[in-house]
Amino acid sequence: PPSHGRNGFAVLRSRFGLRCGRARRAAGMRCQAAIGAATTDGDTAMTYDIPFDDGYEPSHASSPTDRVILELQMYGHRPHQDEPDPRPLPDDEVIRAGLAGIVETFAGMLGDTRLEPDLDDLLWSFANVFHRAAERVARSLDRNEEAQRSSLQEQDGSEVKSVELERLTAEGISYIERRNVLEIMRDEAADLYEAQTGSAWRPRTGSKVSHQAMTASVIDSRDFLAARRHAETEVLVPAGTKIAFAGGLDCNDHDRIWDALDKAREKHPDMVLLHGGSPRGAERIAACWAENRKVTQIAFKPDWTRHAKAAPFRRNDQLLSVVPYGLIVFPGSGITDNLADKARRLGIPVWRFAEGGA
Repeated sequence: PPSHGRNGFAVLRSRFGLRCGRARRAAGMRCQAAIGAATTDGDTAMTYDIPFDDGYEPSHASSPTDRVILELQMYGHRPHQDEPDPRPLPDDEVIRAGLAGIVETFAGMLGDTRLEPDLDDLLWSFANVFHRAAERVARSLDRNEEAQRSSLQEQDGSEVKSVELERLTAEGISYIERRNVLEIMRDEAADLYEAQTGSAWRPRTGSKVSHQAMTASVIDSRDFLAARRHAETEVLVPAGTKIAFAGGLDCNDHDRIWDALDKAREKHPDMVLLHGGSPRGAERIAACWAENRKVTQIAFKPDWTRHAKAAPFRRNDQLLSVVPYGLIVFPGSGITDNLADKARRLGIPVWRFAEGGA
């Protein structure tokens, strides 16, 4: 309650009781009340008598700050998943030198040992590691594209939504750059595989495509989505003069096949080779030619599961639906003749090479 002094000033007296917890009482800490009194001249006197004993504090090997500093010294700054990564991508020369060293070391380690027969499969798997990694990044890019579309629809003019869209756009560009570098690494490993084994590297399933890198300082999200759709279409439906090729499984005249394809490429430098994807014979030789000449090839393989015995003829229809500029035909079966006849009816020029001459 208030009490009046001689000068008529009200003096408030408050008593503060500070209680100690059980843990601190067990540690022997003492707490005393502090009483403050207002003097007549306006000064306040507060007294705290709280002796502190830190004997209860356990010993620490290191502090949290020390651990953070140690990780920064050892590993550097590692951005979180939702933060931009400022670190550069590896250079082409570094990639080539590094992969060549790995393959040479691997081949030297297994050469002249009982594991040498397994070298083919192991080197194929080495290139496949980068192929699968590129596919995983591509799937992340697909999810990022869907997130960008959703974010575009949710834009309400607020800074939060705008920043979120900018983050997704930057993340999508990073995915594209990572995918492109992984594809470069896969292609380099595939070339090393071919140099070591003499066989061209191909994935067991799916397509082997290489995307062109897209770089820009600022890219709008709508432009990004449109550019990505355009880039995917250009890769899977490559531009160029489509030249179809057909031949039988027993046709192995590789000299004439390569000569015919070289002449076609000389006339059409932007040539894209279409063939049936047979595992041996004339079409296999044509595929090897395309690998050697770095010509884009599209394999139209029969879908036996879906079309059964009619699969080769359905395959012919699919190949001709692209409307190639011309068709090169080497000796084969009735399926090959069927393709040539249908091409003529569609007005597609046919260059037929018979046994022993054109």
